[in-house]
Amino acid sequence: MAGSDRTAPVVAPPDTVKILVAGGFGVGKTTMVGSVSEIVPLRTEELLTSAGLGVDDLEGIEEKRVTTVALDFGRITISEELVLYLFGTPGQQRFWFMWNDLAIGALGAVVLIDVRRPDTSFAAIDFFERRRIPFVVGVNGFHGKHPYGAEEVRESLALPKDVPVLLCDARERGSCRDVLIALVDRVIAESARSEAG
Repeated sequence: MAGSDRTAPVVAPPDTVKILVAGGFGVGKTTMVGSVSEIVPLRTEELLTSAGLGVDDLEGIEEKRVTTVALDFGRITISEELVLYLFGTPGQQRFWFMWNDLAIGALGAVVLIDVRRPDTSFAAIDFFERRRIPFVVGVNGFHGKHPYGAEEVRESLALPKDVPVLLCDARERGSCRDVLIALVDRVIAESARSEAG
């Protein structure tokens, strides 16, 4: 209506949170970001070539044909008040120098692991523990299989009780969403503890 004094209500923009999805080479980080993102994810994948022979360990993932060389990026809206920006890290050791830059401003991380190759997860766990960035562990069930329970994985990785360990499937949106919600819950709990202490 012309000349009306009515104005549209001011709607506060949602809080945005930067989350890393990290882990070893071939654990499913790109798949997780892609399956949960509400936008078409940005991917920086390249074909594996003979240049990686002797450098990239393909044991147990011989079928892998492409690899992330910089990052993956996606977004998921948790609620009207909260949007997560997801940054998937590259997995090969030669690209780990990028992790420091990607971690700037991150409030938390998902460390995705493959129980067929648990040793590929140690560097990521150590990275976040040293920087005191809250993280959860997502145990990616390749081919829908979880041969070990969450507590067995926790024990084998020597994780403290306050680090959530969740069985998941990086191909399934709901499963990945649950891992991210567990991370948000942990970030909130740690923030409340530090404010109280």
